[in-house]
Amino acid sequence: MTTAETSTPPVPVPAADADWWRTAVIYQVYPRSFADSDGDGTGDLPGITSRLGHLADLGVDALWLSPFYPSPQCDGGYDVADYRAVDPRYGTLDDFDTLLAQAHDRGIRLIVDLVPNHCSAEHPAFRAALSAAPGSAERALFHFQDGRGPDGSLPPNDWTSMFEGPAWTRTVGPDGRPGQWYLHLFDPGQPDWNWDSPAVRADFERTLAFWLDRGVDGFRVDVCDACVKAPGLPDWPHPTHGVVEPVDGVMPPMWDQDGIHDIFRSWRRLLDSYEGQRILCAEAWLPPERAARIVRADEMHQAFNFRFLETLWRPGDLREVIDTSLAANSAVGAPTTWVLSNHDVMRHTSRFGYDGPVALEHGVGVGDPQPDRALGLRRARAATALMLALPGSAYLYQGEELGLPEATDLPDDVRQDPVWERSGHRIRGRDGCRVPLPWTADGPALGFSTTADTWLPQPASYASYAAAGQRNDPASTLSLYRRLLTLRRRHRLGEGPLRWQESPGHVLHFANGCVQVMTNFGTEPVPLPPAARLLAASATVTDTLPPDTTVWFTGRQALSGGS
Repeated sequence: MTTAETSTPPVPVPAADADWWRTAVIYQVYPRSFADSDGDGTGDLPGITSRLGHLADLGVDALWLSPFYPSPQCDGGYDVADYRAVDPRYGTLDDFDTLLAQAHDRGIRLIVDLVPNHCSAEHPAFRAALSAAPGSAERALFHFQDGRGPDGSLPPNDWTSMFEGPAWTRTVGPDGRPGQWYLHLFDPGQPDWNWDSPAVRADFERTLAFWLDRGVDGFRVDVCDACVKAPGLPDWPHPTHGVVEPVDGVMPPMWDQDGIHDIFRSWRRLLDSYEGQRILCAEAWLPPERAARIVRADEMHQAFNFRFLETLWRPGDLREVIDTSLAANSAVGAPTTWVLSNHDVMRHTSRFGYDGPVALEHGVGVGDPQPDRALGLRRARAATALMLALPGSAYLYQGEELGLPEATDLPDDVRQDPVWERSGHRIRGRDGCRVPLPWTADGPALGFSTTADTWLPQPASYASYAAAGQRNDPASTLSLYRRLLTLRRRHRLGEGPLRWQESPGHVLHFANGCVQVMTNFGTEPVPLPPAARLLAASATVTDTLPPDTTVWFTGRQALSGGS
């Protein structure tokens, strides 16, 4: 095997590309945990702006911001009290405009979060609804129902919350008497909007226009498949967690109802009326064939491939989900959007450190079985190298480029995920993937802030993952990500098509253009083609491919075979 040059100069991000979203690599920032500019222990917009150089050097095409809107933070900002403002903890609208302008100056597009299924219980519209009478126009914006039973003391149906417990909370009137119930698929502090209301639809279009007018490049749409509920809100005595699928041919009444598509089409028309290509990315935990319905030509542009994220480190399972996903999206003319980590699931650096399945959103704490960190990192690097060679778009979650593991030793008394309390301390939740990033190996908060009193504490072990210590180390995870993103753009890997090559059962081998990709899932090294010219590898490679390793290479002799 011959080795290509070890240093690859970056390829500039194109200034304009009508189809940029089809092949883009988009980096998620969770604002509370990225960078703190004012020393209060919470990340903010100026902090993100100060670290844009890191993202430019990494080579991403766009930045997605999790919510930065005014919020009581009962669910990490996904309980929005004002959709058209910035929470003072994160800065001001001027700070947002500065971030947007400086990102664009660096060739990085900016996507913001839209949270249409629910708002905060502190939202003015919900506060007005609580004060209004049953049957009022104010209550029609939400799902208020009378309870069941002779005194209305039972919830209107049997739906359960995604955060454990019932999906209904009973109101109490000014006189102290119990009243109607309201629906919340998540926390009681997150009442669900009623999308049967024309007023709700009109107000969200005003929100979209507000941010589009400021110049954003699109929206990641939270829980978009839950906006429309089945008429009558019928009982559903089945679990609704994870990828949502039909039971006996019937979809759960709170997920993926046909009415969502009219909403998405109206949003697409609005976005298409703006100059440049603005995009919509769907968060929908659906199987590939149902998710593909959301990305038809007149609806959203992208949908996260959560089936890929959930797949275990098994070659057959991964090949099946890759094939299924590409076929489903190809049928509607949409790209597949790959993802391995985000702010809601265990970081894949830790997830792959277990031999079997894990509960993605349950978290890990002191006393729980711990992942094998070395194995997890090795597999995570290999998984990322495999993913970034697949045709389509890809999302990265902040810190994964550092090989950052889940924080598995957080004290239980600092946990903030609402599922921790609502589950009676059975489920630790998602705080472990949201811990502030380490930028330096020293300082009170490892370069994240000037105070050690961060909103979630950083494990001491995070110092060894600091960005500063990895920047000039060619063997670091950060260097691997930079190299993969540069090569991905240079060889136009996002465009495809993918062609499977003959390989043993414990190896995945495919070609994308002139680049060959092999991943060894076995326990022994496998030979590489002798004429292969190495482009990148997730671990040290000679003339054989070690276990849990992915390699990119070229060479005429390596191009024989295929399926």
